[in-house]
Amino acid sequence: MTLKHLIRKEFLQIRRNSFLPKLIIMFPIVVMCLMPWVMQMDVKNVVVDVVDIDHTVESQRLVQQVAASNYFIFGGQKDTYAEAMKDIEKGSADIILEIRDGQYLIAANAVNGTKGSMGSVYLSQIVSAPFSASSAISVLTLYNKQQDYKLFMIPALFAIVMMLMTGFLPTLNIVGEKEAGTIEQINVTPVSKWSFILAKLIPYWLIALFVITVCLLLAWIVYGITPAGPLWLIYVLAMLLALFFSSFGLIVSNYSDTMQQAMFVMWFFVVCIMLLSGLFTPTRSMPQWAYMTTYINPMRYFIDAIRTIFIRGGGLHETAHQVLALAGIGTLMGCWAVQSYKKNS
Repeated sequence: MTLKHLIRKEFLQIRRNSFLPKLIIMFPIVVMCLMPWVMQMDVKNVVVDVVDIDHTVESQRLVQQVAASNYFIFGGQKDTYAEAMKDIEKGSADIILEIRDGQYLIAANAVNGTKGSMGSVYLSQIVSAPFSASSAISVLTLYNKQQDYKLFMIPALFAIVMMLMTGFLPTLNIVGEKEAGTIEQINVTPVSKWSFILAKLIPYWLIALFVITVCLLLAWIVYGITPAGPLWLIYVLAMLLALFFSSFGLIVSNYSDTMQQAMFVMWFFVVCIMLLSGLFTPTRSMPQWAYMTTYINPMRYFIDAIRTIFIRGGGLHETAHQVLALAGIGTLMGCWAVQSYKKNS
């Protein structure tokens, strides 16, 4: 009965807070409806200046193809390369396409490396298309055949929502009671450390179930994206990730004396965990020393597993490695959360 009453106390504290219930409902909605449109690697609106020295039918046809592309904004034709370079230097153009004696020169402004490299690749495909039309090369896409970046990114956004909702809220829990002075009332009771920490963790596991349900519904309703694999496995992964982050948040809270200290410490670890998880860049592209740190990063296992379920239709057999890793790391952090809580009676 002690654990039941402690859990009830946690839910009462959340309900009586005028901000937290609104945050729990609105945060996954905002992230799922906004972030997929801005967190994408598709490069568009690349301004192209064309220097056409030849003025042939073929060169004019190529200029028209560039102007009609959805990826480019036609910046106009310039008389000389130097004139086009002035637009690059002013930042009003991103790429120069020079056509001279049947030869094509593509010069890209790589101040923004991603925009410059991807834009030049897109333009190269348009330029080389007439020469490769008779080629025997064919491409077979096994998964995500439409190459929709949202299908690749939306499952990973589940991890961000889970991390922020089940990580930061527990971080502010114990340290908030320390500042309010209510923690002393718990310390003088015969409540065990296990019961106290479990009472702190269980509400956020239930919040995790609610959040992942909202994310799944929004992915289906707004984007028409549904998992190709088993739905129950997504909930298992969500619970394991919530176990890690809620435990980690309580650990930070146990070692912190003020909310400001807890927030700064948690933010430091959250940024490192997110950037080294493979969310934005493949982990194999990282330096070897950075790649080795991903073996202890639970976000990496969650993102790999949930993308496997959504895109490839993988099941427990294909994600067993990630499930076991998340379970092991989460259990370790849960035990640490219990041991780090200092109960002074």
